[in-house]
Amino acid sequence: MTDGIDYREHWERGLTFDRFLSEEVEKNLSLWEGIYQRARTPEWAARRSAVVGGRWKLLVLAEDWCGDASNTVPVLARFAEDLPNFELRIIKRDESLEVMDQFLTNGTRSIPMAIILDEAFEPAGAWGPRPAELQEFVIGEKAKGERPAKEIYADSRRWYARDRGEATLRELIDTLTTAVVMS
Repeated sequence: MTDGIDYREHWERGLTFDRFLSEEVEKNLSLWEGIYQRARTPEWAARRSAVVGGRWKLLVLAEDWCGDASNTVPVLARFAEDLPNFELRIIKRDESLEVMDQFLTNGTRSIPMAIILDEAFEPAGAWGPRPAELQEFVIGEKAKGERPAKEIYADSRRWYARDRGEATLRELIDTLTTAVVMS
């Protein structure tokens, strides 16, 4: 247990992506499903993950209403499904604040947050809440205060559609690679 948190227990009560879709996603279900259906694990991501080796669990904090979650969690689910050394479970942020509070983004409970757990269910790293390039854009636009949030999020959705999960996977694998090198 790290920080007094039993990550194994959170993993065991976590939902598979299919269960999350069927039991928890009420908002934008067609978006979640559509992104998952179009998601593909690029060959470069499979190769880089194989080089890292090991068995990894992605414990993802998410909520169905989150636009960033609906654009990235299906990509992570496909990735974990496609690669034999990865598994994914989802826990709801608002029901798992003790975990969420260990992985704050600039002091906020931003989601999604993918916690990379090793074979002993210890955190090896985390990724989220959105790719760095997009995060910089969103923070910058909000700081300017010139545009409504709705417009900024529409731009974010277009960014995700163009990127097709590439940045999310690249950053997740970079985080994992760094964790392995540091251990």
